[in-house]
Amino acid sequence: MLDTIEVPIWLAVLISLLAAASLVAHFILPGGRWFLRRRVDRVIEDVNTRLELDLPPFMLTKRYALIDRRVYDPKVQEAAHLAAKERGVPQNVVMDDVKEYAREIVPGFNAYFYFRLGNWLASHFLKFFFRLRLAFSDQNGLEEVRSGKDTLVLVINHRSNFDYMIVSHLASGRAALSYAAGEWALFWPYGALLRAMGAYFVRRRSGDQLYRRILERYVQMATAGRVPQGVFPEARLSPDGRLQKPHMGILSYMLREFDPDGDYDIVFVPVGLNYERVVEDKALIARQDETMISQRGTLFVLLQFAGFGIGILARILTGRWRKFGRACANFGSPVSLREWLARQDCDLKSMDKDSYFRCVQTLGNDLMKMLADAIPVLPVSIVAVIFQRAGDESLGELDIAARAHGLIGEFEGANASVYVPFGEERLAVAEGLRMMLERDIVRQPEPGRYAVNPAARALLDLYVAPVEHFLSGGGSGPAKHAPVSP
Repeated sequence: MLDTIEVPIWLAVLISLLAAASLVAHFILPGGRWFLRRRVDRVIEDVNTRLELDLPPFMLTKRYALIDRRVYDPKVQEAAHLAAKERGVPQNVVMDDVKEYAREIVPGFNAYFYFRLGNWLASHFLKFFFRLRLAFSDQNGLEEVRSGKDTLVLVINHRSNFDYMIVSHLASGRAALSYAAGEWALFWPYGALLRAMGAYFVRRRSGDQLYRRILERYVQMATAGRVPQGVFPEARLSPDGRLQKPHMGILSYMLREFDPDGDYDIVFVPVGLNYERVVEDKALIARQDETMISQRGTLFVLLQFAGFGIGILARILTGRWRKFGRACANFGSPVSLREWLARQDCDLKSMDKDSYFRCVQTLGNDLMKMLADAIPVLPVSIVAVIFQRAGDESLGELDIAARAHGLIGEFEGANASVYVPFGEERLAVAEGLRMMLERDIVRQPEPGRYAVNPAARALLDLYVAPVEHFLSGGGSGPAKHAPVSP
C-alpha cells in the first residue's frame, strides 16, 4: 500500500492538466457563470425600474438563438433555394453564406456592459470632448410611447461619428438603443464592443439579394420584438452639413411586415443634432467629392482614428486642449406609423410594389422634414450666418451683436429651437465668435474688427448649412425654446 509508484514526467504533467481541466469545467466555470448571471439579472431588474421603456425579451435572447432563427427562417430558406439555383450549386453551399451573413448581422446585446460599463465610458468620453445639451424634448409626446407595445425608432441626422454615442447617452434614461453600423466597424475589438451595445452590421453597398433578405428579416424581427432603434436615413456623414437624400432601405424593411391592425405600433421620433465643432469638418470638406469615411476600408478608418488620437494627445501635452464646444440635440414630436398610414390612406396589405415604394418615399420625406425642423441653432450657427451674409465686409462687436439679435428673431420666427446659454444673447455671440477665432474661420484685420478668413469659407459654410433652411421659408413645427442652462 505504501509502495512508491513511478510514472514518466510527461504522464504526470498530462494527469495534472486533465485534473485542472476537469476542475475548471465542473466547478470554476459553472460558478463563474452563476456569479455573472446573478450580476446581469440584478442589472436588468434595476434597469427595468428606471427605464421608461423596458428591455424587450428580444434583446435578452442569446445571440446563437437569434442567429439560428435567421438561418432557418422560412423566407431566408426560400431565398437560399433561389440563390442556389441561380449559382448552380447545392443549397448546403449557399447555407454556409447564410450562416456567415447571419453571424455578421446579428448583435450580441450585453445588458451589464451596456448599462454599467458602456454608459459610464460613453458619458466620460463624450464629456471630455463636448458640453452635452438637450435643447428640447417633447416629453408629453414621448410619454405616449407604450412600453412593451410600441416600437420606438429614433430618426437622426448624421453629422459626426459621435452621433451614435451622443444620442444613446441622451436617451439612456428612456431606452437601450440598437443601431445599424457600417461594415468598416467590424474590426476587433471595436466590432465586438458595438455588438455588445446592441449594434447590428450592414454592408450598405452590397448587391447580394441573399444578404439583403437576411438583413431585412433581422430588421423585421427586431421591430416586431419592440427593440428601440436609432436610424440614420442619410446612411452616411453629411459632407456639407445639409440633410442628404434619404436612403429608405431600413424604413422599407420595417413597413413591409407591419400590420396596422396588429398588436404593435411603430413610433418615429425625429432627433436633430448640431455641433459647435464637427470633429471631422476639415476631412469632410477635403473629401466632399469622394467616398465618405464610413464607406472607406478598415485600414483607412484606423489611420483616421490614430491621427485624431495623436492630435488630441499633442494638445493635452502642450496645454492647448479645449473642448469642442456644445453638442446639442432636440427630440421632436413622435409620429405614429399607424396614424400616419390612416391619414395617407395607405393600405399596405393591398398595395402593389410601385404604390408601396411611393408610400415609403412619402413617409421618408415627411420624417426628413420633421428632422430638419428639429435641428437646434447654436451660438456658432448664429455667428456663422452673420459672417456668411457679411461677405468680405469686416464687422465691429456692436454690429455683430445687433445682427445677432435680429437673426435670433428670424430663427424664432421660423419656429427654430435657438440655444442661447443663460438666455444671454451677448454671451452666445461672444462664445460663437471665440470659437470662430480659435478655428481661424474669422480673423481680426484690425483691433475691434472681424472678417472671414477667405481660405476658410468652405468651413464657414459647413456650420451655416445645417440651419440655413430656417432662413428660407422656416420650419413647420411648434415654436421651441431652449433651457437657460449654459
